[in-house]
Amino acid sequence: MNTIQSTSYPVYFQNNGYDAINSFISKKDFKTVFVLVDENTHKHCLPILQQEITVDVVLEIIEIESGEVNKNLGTCMSIWQALTDLGADRKSLLINMGGGVITDMGGFVASAYKRGIQFINIPSTLLSMVDASVGGKTGVDLGVLKNQIGLFADPEMVVIDTLYLKTLSEKETTSGMAEIIKYGLTYDSNLWNGFTTPKNKLGLEALIHRSIEIKNEVVLEDRLEKSLRKILNFGHTIGHAVESYFLDTDHKTNLTHGEAIALGMITEAYLSTKLLDFPESDLAVIKSTIVNIFGKVPVLTEDYEAIIDLMKHDKKNINGQVFFVLLRGIEKYEIDCKVPVALISESLDYYRA
Repeated sequence: MNTIQSTSYPVYFQNNGYDAINSFISKKDFKTVFVLVDENTHKHCLPILQQEITVDVVLEIIEIESGEVNKNLGTCMSIWQALTDLGADRKSLLINMGGGVITDMGGFVASAYKRGIQFINIPSTLLSMVDASVGGKTGVDLGVLKNQIGLFADPEMVVIDTLYLKTLSEKETTSGMAEIIKYGLTYDSNLWNGFTTPKNKLGLEALIHRSIEIKNEVVLEDRLEKSLRKILNFGHTIGHAVESYFLDTDHKTNLTHGEAIALGMITEAYLSTKLLDFPESDLAVIKSTIVNIFGKVPVLTEDYEAIIDLMKHDKKNINGQVFFVLLRGIEKYEIDCKVPVALISESLDYYRA
């Protein structure tokens, strides 16, 4: 697969990425390289990286606990302390190896440590490959509010190796499909058609490469999310609120990001039929296709009020107004759409029906 050039860094695929890492480490003459992992990537992915690093350099491993619940400033503090204890300085390199939690938080940690050290991202999940790998967003959650603390910062490079996907559960692989579906509905109908028409289905590597291409095209035009980049939030306004609610409610089972965004895309497609005349026939296909892949999230009517309240904290809000990305048709989007609260409840009813 061809290398993709983003704002100030390349996205390499397979062995080209490891060649680039070795060359970069050698050129910069690092004596020590720090690698951020969780217990899963430490066990399943780090051995692959260690075999591929052929230059003479010490790898210092920093391990954190996996899961969205650990994506917070407390964990950042522990990583910063570990970097300090291990002798990291402003000329150090941090390699973030893991899913979106690791790459988001690792990028933030690197960008803030001693006012910024260089970092490389190696996403190990389908979700992080197609979503978190490009765009320069770093950050952590504030309580259950997703990505409230962070900044834009670019890695030196991103390395995509699909071998890591073999370490994932089926549930985690499925989770990443939600972001690919989002790209299809908002930007490239060929991707969406691959989910609805078997003969048009692309192979996994092609899906990953095309998804990264799409996100990169959007980011190159609108890096700071002033206009076009907002389309990447389709399904996320309701989806993030549901994800946060389930994370913070003791009697609920935590959702994967993909499960939450799947719900968000169905409900926000429903809003699109009510506000922008999105075809109801397309809505029916979206619902049946997504439910077939992800199943149903057990959201209840008594959950609605708390979910809607969480939307008030969405990063895209302005002056307390919740804004949505909605669809007039496949590939035809509208940004900054206002939605009555009653209609949000109605969309959740539609999802549950």
